[in-house]
Amino acid sequence: MTITRLHPGPRMSQAVVHNNTVYLAGQVGTAGADVATQTQDCMDAIDRLLAETGSDKSKLLQVVIWLADMADFQEMNAVYDAWIDPANPAARACGEAKLATPDYKVEFIVTAAI
Repeated sequence: MTITRLHPGPRMSQAVVHNNTVYLAGQVGTAGADVATQTQDCMDAIDRLLAETGSDKSKLLQVVIWLADMADFQEMNAVYDAWIDPANPAARACGEAKLATPDYKVEFIVTAAI
């Protein structure tokens, strides 16, 4: 059994690969930016991390989205919908949660295949 950890820190790794599955840490955008900018930042980070593991958004299995305020749902979805591979959409959940600081408006948690 092989487990590969990418960009490990004292608290977490940014990605963990096990059995051809990639688990990403929660991705957040630029603190204080609007939700569209933060969402795009997250999409860019997800793309980079998946590429490092040999995966991409066509292999997404699950996306969990936490919004600080569900009033931002449509604005976040406008960016997400432009990014997601429409031929291979992931199982997805979205809810409202208090994030690490009030400066964060959205966080994405992704699982993908390799």
